[in-house]
Amino acid sequence: MPTISVFYGILIKMFFNDHDPAHFHAEYAEFKAIIDIERLELIEGHLPRRALELVLDWAELHQAELTEDWNLCKAKQQPKKIEPLK
Repeated sequence: MPTISVFYGILIKMFFNDHDPAHFHAEYAEFKAIIDIERLELIEGHLPRRALELVLDWAELHQAELTEDWNLCKAKQQPKKIEPLK
């Protein structure tokens, strides 16, 4: 599962050829969550409130790039790195 971005201790990852809907995985310490790219909302799992807010803010800024990476992963191609939240 490629890591496409890292910020404030949060890892953003995508699986190759993963199931729909388009989503990414966020990991922070022992917490894991799956975030819907189109709706920008938590699908599964849990992150602390502040970490989730950071992830959603970042995803909103990079929604088009996340969609592009999703399509690459669906085609079993290496996704591109996405700028971290600053």
